[in-house]
Amino acid sequence: MHMRRDDHEHGPKVVPVRLILEDPEGLAGVDKREWDIMAGVGESVLEAAMDAGINIEHACGGVCACSTCHVYIESGMGRLTEATEAEEDRVEEAPGLQRNSRLSCQCEIVKESGEAIVVRVPSWNRNAVKEVPH
Repeated sequence: MHMRRDDHEHGPKVVPVRLILEDPEGLAGVDKREWDIMAGVGESVLEAAMDAGINIEHACGGVCACSTCHVYIESGMGRLTEATEAEEDRVEEAPGLQRNSRLSCQCEIVKESGEAIVVRVPSWNRNAVKEVPH
């Protein structure tokens, strides 16, 4: 399943996000481990990454029904929405659970100012079966 962008308004891309890819070839098709991208308030980390050409897995289409978009928020947690009970239930199913584990589809950027958002995408979190768009 592929992500469909939210239909709510996103602000201009003014929020810096650093993505650290443990498997850059698998996620972006190039050997670039760290990506500095810009995102907008109201946008999820998953949406921002996909817009930059980084294919974070999201088997459910980004609707909080699985845990394949599991990431670690290394800094900037205060610039993101808090985890909901539904997200906490899903993220508990993910391997490698840590205190900073989040689902990238549920991490919506809510603040422009503050510390940078740094996201680590683990190399082992992959969907074994991936649908190809028709």
